[in-house]
Amino acid sequence: MLVLGIETTCDETAAAVVERSSDGSGKILSNIVRSQTEEHAAFGGVVPEIAARAHIDVLDRLVEAAMKEADVSFAQLSGVAAAAGPGLIGGVIVGLTTAKAIAMVHDTPLIAVNHLEAHALTPRLTCALAFPYLLFLASGGHTQIVAVIGVGQYVRLGTTVDDAMGEAFDKVAKMLGLPYPGGPEVERAARGGDPSRFSLPRPMLGRPDANFSLSGLKTAVRNEASRLNPMEPQDIRDLCAGFQAAVLESTADRLSVGLRLFHEQFGPPRALVAAGGVAANQAIRGALQDVAAKAQTTLIIPPPALCTDNGAMIAWAGAERLALGMTDAMDAAPRARWLLDENAKAPTKFANTRAGF
Repeated sequence: MLVLGIETTCDETAAAVVERSSDGSGKILSNIVRSQTEEHAAFGGVVPEIAARAHIDVLDRLVEAAMKEADVSFAQLSGVAAAAGPGLIGGVIVGLTTAKAIAMVHDTPLIAVNHLEAHALTPRLTCALAFPYLLFLASGGHTQIVAVIGVGQYVRLGTTVDDAMGEAFDKVAKMLGLPYPGGPEVERAARGGDPSRFSLPRPMLGRPDANFSLSGLKTAVRNEASRLNPMEPQDIRDLCAGFQAAVLESTADRLSVGLRLFHEQFGPPRALVAAGGVAANQAIRGALQDVAAKAQTTLIIPPPALCTDNGAMIAWAGAERLALGMTDAMDAAPRARWLLDENAKAPTKFANTRAGF
């Protein structure tokens, strides 16, 4: 089957065509992404209204380009998938409305995809991965540990009680005067820094649950930066290195707990999978490899272009759902919030002196 995928949940406009064979294997025929980094750089973060308008300006052209590169016609499509949430509601409306129009005109099934499910299923596009497996999803908007049991079957084992991991990287970059987007800049600066210079907290270390917290760590970085003001370039590099080292140690601890919880509830996972923009961080990749090795499981991380938001992951999630007959009506609603695990409860933030609360 051939599925067109549309992604507009944040600051990437993307369209792709993916082919899913009867044996469950996938092939990307086109995957075009247009980043809005330049539009938002002056503000140091994503501005929802600007993002929505930018999606409107380019989406039609991107869909046309994706179809042309894939060398398929709309009549050949088996389905049209769009990210229907969670995300910035203006952008979500743009993508979902476009997908509905295409599906209606060409009498093609519509699949309203949960953006988080698309991340969760991406490794099945890049390799023959069977269920169940453990997902570590870390991006600017989400930090979760999820048991992926099957298509549409997810159990959240851990989540952040405050800042998402990518959000924390961006905020630290901003407070240290680094350019936007901040995550790659913090990683780059950390390579030349001393991670042991500053005594920074390790959030949630040793807790029996698999939740994350990064607000206290971010505050600790701010306090050190204020104490040093004005900062020298080496101060910034050392703070970035210390911050990243704290994130790595906390992540390794949280994932170890997540793997234990998974094993207790579902048996051994087929793999530990990482997705989301933070998974492109090489230091974090190294830490995840160590965690997987200690747990005697395989680490699977899709290529960097498929870790960040893209249309191929939406198309693939649509294809996986379509193969099971899971389609949506034309009244499918856009959602700013959409839990992957509908039974998940909001995490409780407990006092923890090591997290700097």
